Amino acid sequence: MLFIEGMGSYLMARCFIRTPDDFRSMVMFVSKLLVCLLPFCLYEWLTGQKPLLTILGTIFPTVEITRMYPRMGLWRVQGPFSHSILYGVFCASLLALVCRASSFRYNGFTAVFFTSVVVGSAVLSMSSAPIAGLALQIALLTWDRLLRGFPGRWKLLWAVAILGIGAIEFGSNQTPAQFYVSHFTFEQQTGWYRMWIWEYGTASVERHPIFGIGLGDWMRPGWMVSDSIDNFWLILAMRHGIPGVTLMVLSWFGLWFAIARRKVLEPVVASYRTAYLICMASFVFVGATVHFWGATYAWFFFLGGAGAWILDSRGHENPSGRTVSDRAAGGAPMRVSRLAARR
Repeated sequence: MLFIEGMGSYLMARCFIRTPDDFRSMVMFVSKLLVCLLPFCLYEWLTGQKPLLTILGTIFPTVEITRMYPRMGLWRVQGPFSHSILYGVFCASLLALVCRASSFRYNGFTAVFFTSVVVGSAVLSMSSAPIAGLALQIALLTWDRLLRGFPGRWKLLWAVAILGIGAIEFGSNQTPAQFYVSHFTFEQQTGWYRMWIWEYGTASVERHPIFGIGLGDWMRPGWMVSDSIDNFWLILAMRHGIPGVTLMVLSWFGLWFAIARRKVLEPVVASYRTAYLICMASFVFVGATVHFWGATYAWFFFLGGAGAWILDSRGHENPSGRTVSDRAAGGAPMRVSRLAARR
């Protein structure tokens, strides 16, 4: 089932998103879905009631309704997802994509509106991981904007990140993971519980390094009642062993680095590539404290496949962003506009 959910979602995106137009249409369609969900989510945020799941539950089975304590007097929004943190991850993953896609299709006000809906919807989850994902994307978009004239800006960013991790590692009594947990979570007790998950989860990987434990339970102290593992990359290693998580990581990073190294792209395609890679970076970052399952697991694989068309991109685009030469999907020539023909 995991293979069907993951690979099926990836191949769906790979087959049907083949051009910049396809990519932009997908992003804007999902952002419009967020606008439709927003009234229900605002009501849930203020009252704690789940109108969306309650209404849908009268027609067919839905995910289980989760009840959690409010934070700062407001309720954590679950939306149509299995958990509020998954709703937040879904919304936050769209920030860079919507910011770039809407800027080529709509005027400034409309682009700001859709971007604000994405940010506001993610914040309604009241979860630190999605908000950290938002902050990461905003930081990377700002970095790209401020240094857009400097070709080596991303190499410089890697150097700054490595220096920052080294400074925490050698200049603090905390590890980088502990520093993140103690400074960037709403509730430190949940953050430290994640550290215990890491402690006993990695011990499980050491005991079962080749084949993992499958879908079985994992060894932990009796006071750790929940079997939840809030780390997507760790649970891959626990379930499928070191070879399994290694193949998964190499597959994703092989695709992403190939896209990052793609040369001679049109400005619109290059902008979409930056947004796509920032989105994927946020998934890697957030996945260290969140387990993706259900719809969010499928969404991660879908988005992963949604940017692979960049490797095949051969088309030239006019200023509006619409493809006017060969389609990347099959190389079949499209009808060239009169403007492009004159050029």
